[in-house]
Parts: sequence; structure tokens; C-alpha cells
Amino acid sequence: MEAVLWHVLTGTRGGKNRVRILQALEDRPRNANQLAGDLDLDYKTVRHHLDVLVENDVLEKSGDEYGAVYLPTRQARDHWETIEEIIGRLDP
Repeated sequence: MEAVLWHVLTGTRGGKNRVRILQALEDRPRNANQLAGDLDLDYKTVRHHLDVLVENDVLEKSGDEYGAVYLPTRQARDHWETIEEIIGRLDP
């Protein structure tokens, strides 16, 4: 899981936005529309990043497609120290 986190959060152009999404979801589950508003990002951009994070077992979704809320998986929570390390390296 650590290698997946490093790749998904630092190995691609969208890593910083994925980190922002994870930080927002650490506080509470949200749907894509809420994340787009809270993070001032385009809805389609948020959906793309959510799909990548779900495909890599970092996030899971609950509910129907449009109103689905997202939250970190158990695996991601178990490796939250790695996520925090990544966040620390990304912050100036």
C-alpha cells in the first residue's frame, strides 16, 4: 500500500489535488460536489481524482453514483502515517 500511496500522491501531476481530497475526507465523508465546492476545484476534476483513488483502494464510496460519499479505506487509514509523510514532503 505504501508504494501505491507514493505513486498516486507524488508520481503523477494530480498528486497535490489528491492529497487535498484526502485531507478533506479525513475530517468527514463528502460527495464529489461538496469536495469540488470546498476545495474550489472543477467537479469533473474531482470526479477524476476520486476515481483514481477508488481504483487504487485509497478511498471507498458509499451510496448511489451521484450522491455517493467518499471516505478513506481501512488500508489507507492503516497507512495514514505514510500519507502524512507525503503531505509533509509536498508542503513548502
